[in-house]
Amino acid sequence: MISCVCVVQEGQTADLRRAAIQDAINSFCQNSFHQSAELIWHVVPRGNGFTGGGNPSTSSVVALTLEEGIDQIKRERLLKALSGLWCGWTDTSSDELVAVISDPR
Repeated sequence: MISCVCVVQEGQTADLRRAAIQDAINSFCQNSFHQSAELIWHVVPRGNGFTGGGNPSTSSVVALTLEEGIDQIKRERLLKALSGLWCGWTDTSSDELVAVISDPR
């Protein structure tokens, strides 16, 4: 099983569409790695996440940890797909996302 940690801002689209995003990430992991995803959600309470300019943050983090390593070319291709999936479901830009696909620890 692939561990997936999602850090989102309370009340943002990613928080409100959690069930649909979970299904989409699980499908992504099944299609890409032939494994299910175990999602762990961390919601940053409203008023606790800010940009460097002091504005409320709209950023998210989605971080997968694999059970087996992959080569860099495949990682880049899958990161683009994961980013596109996340941005499509959350109506955010890639500038508001930190996406990670890491090898096992």
